[in-house]
Amino acid sequence: MSELRERIEEACAVISSQWSTPPTVGLVLGTGLGGLAEQIETAAAIDYADIPHFPVSTAPSHAGRLVCGTLAGVPLVAMEGRFHFYEGYSLAEVTFPVRVMRLLGAETLLLTNAAGGMNPEFQLADVVAISDQMNLIGDNPLRGPNDDSLGPRFPDMCDPYDPTLIQLASECAQELGWNLKTGVFAAVAGPNLETRAEYRMLRRLGADLVGMSTVPECLVARHMAMRVLGFSIVTDMGLPEELHPVDIDMVLEQAARGGQTLAELIPRIVARLA
Repeated sequence: MSELRERIEEACAVISSQWSTPPTVGLVLGTGLGGLAEQIETAAAIDYADIPHFPVSTAPSHAGRLVCGTLAGVPLVAMEGRFHFYEGYSLAEVTFPVRVMRLLGAETLLLTNAAGGMNPEFQLADVVAISDQMNLIGDNPLRGPNDDSLGPRFPDMCDPYDPTLIQLASECAQELGWNLKTGVFAAVAGPNLETRAEYRMLRRLGADLVGMSTVPECLVARHMAMRVLGFSIVTDMGLPEELHPVDIDMVLEQAARGGQTLAELIPRIVARLA
């Protein structure tokens, strides 16, 4: 057994001692999205500091606990706050909770984030389903020795975000009376926001959204054969000719607005994953 697998199983053992139900879904709540956790019928809420080998979240608005219970009648585990490369953690540390979710039993991973929008068709607080991704962080969580019991050395990334799940999300959005937009998400190291030149570069590369998370978690989830569905909330617009300064309070305000939309959409999606 690899050292990584041993660490994962140690974390699973602590979580299972407080909640023994195998989850169907893993959920990662990004900046400003902790309110969705209030809808979970909580059986256990465990501080990250109490789970072996979990980092501690330092990002604003991230509560830093693992919520275990049911949403829309479906058992799931939810990260109320995630970890980021810019906090000083390695990508292996950032993605460790995803591996724990998988070994607990989760087969589907739902990822959410706050992102800059570079597509002029987007508006502030829009919820956008991620259709594809670019890893521009400069590192990869799969770098290093591979444990074949966790996943293959060279995982395929033809469809990092499950097309069937995107279609399901679109249908659920239509039932709620709105059309779900899709876009390509680019992950960068952060923590600074982008310059005008960088926004132009990212847009020319084909990105519609930019943020500092999500891609590493998706990579590890696919490595472990999880189905992935990702959402970005557009919290600021990265249009070079109309660029203006952005602060965290502005980001949190838009994340909260979009979070209300996601709080209606995600339970409806989860209900169909039973």
